[in-house]
Amino acid sequence: MRVPPGRLLLVLAAALAWGCGPEVDLSKGLEVVDVSTGWSDGGMVNGQNKIVPSITFKLKNVSEHSLKALQTNVVFRQDGKTDEWGSQFSIVRGSEGLAPGETTEPITLSSRQGYTSAATKAEMFANREFVDAKADLFAKYASLQWKRIGDVPVERRLVTR
Repeated sequence: MRVPPGRLLLVLAAALAWGCGPEVDLSKGLEVVDVSTGWSDGGMVNGQNKIVPSITFKLKNVSEHSLKALQTNVVFRQDGKTDEWGSQFSIVRGSEGLAPGETTEPITLSSRQGYTSAATKAEMFANREFVDAKADLFAKYASLQWKRIGDVPVERRLVTR
């Protein structure tokens, strides 16, 4: 039996649409919870102390659908500037997905860029050259595009990882 090409394409399109499931707007279907920010120890660089902006958070799926292949990215920016200062990417969940109502374990992301000084890490905040930072959070799942899910100022405090 021969299937007309038009009907075959229709069946194939329907199967692909069924397999993809409904699209979730992550700015509404994903909630950022238990957020904590600060400046982490970036080690020593050429004999000087280094601090880097850092954020720890959890993601809660408040949609009605499982979010498979969930990823997150944070872009750090210095206050008053639009350029990326640093970023870090993380795979949150693979093919098992984040089920509706489920919350992730804490996710900690830090910049590679930061401040270096001969001063102690705590003293760096008082330096007149110190510029505060913010963290822009993005997420995506499956093959969808990145969606901004929040932005948070980075607190002027030292944190441990």
